[in-house]
Amino acid sequence: MEIERKFLVHAIPAGLSGYPCRQIEQGYLCTEPVVRVRRDNDSYYLTYKGSGMMAREEHNLPLTPSSYAHLIRKADGNIITKRRYEIPDETGHTIELDIFEGVFSGTVLAEVEFDSIEEAEAYSPPAWLAEDVTNDPSYHNSVMSKLNQIRI
Repeated sequence: MEIERKFLVHAIPAGLSGYPCRQIEQGYLCTEPVVRVRRDNDSYYLTYKGSGMMAREEHNLPLTPSSYAHLIRKADGNIITKRRYEIPDETGHTIELDIFEGVFSGTVLAEVEFDSIEEAEAYSPPAWLAEDVTNDPSYHNSVMSKLNQIRI
């Protein structure tokens, strides 16, 4: 089960280069249900995500580089590329700051994952995070993959 909240970003924190960063590329084979292939640095996955907004079923299966290369060519729509920075906050959570590249260059979103729905609902984000867009499907990467450009 994946439980996360998603936010727009007021300002990117200073010292970003001091945080762990991953380069992510992903494409969608299907968006209902979500079936995604992802390269995350040197790891490769096939992911199934169930329906839902803040909480939904998620299953990851490892892929080989060659199986990823085969499947990404079959993806519909945009291939999403982004740099993901892992920024700890004062509550012990990690904020995953996604800075999009390519088609969505200039788009910046943040996600925070939780162990329970109650914990997610009680979370108070730091001031550099803006509007909570958790329940807005237009900010799901699977929806973005079908757009010509995002309207943020």
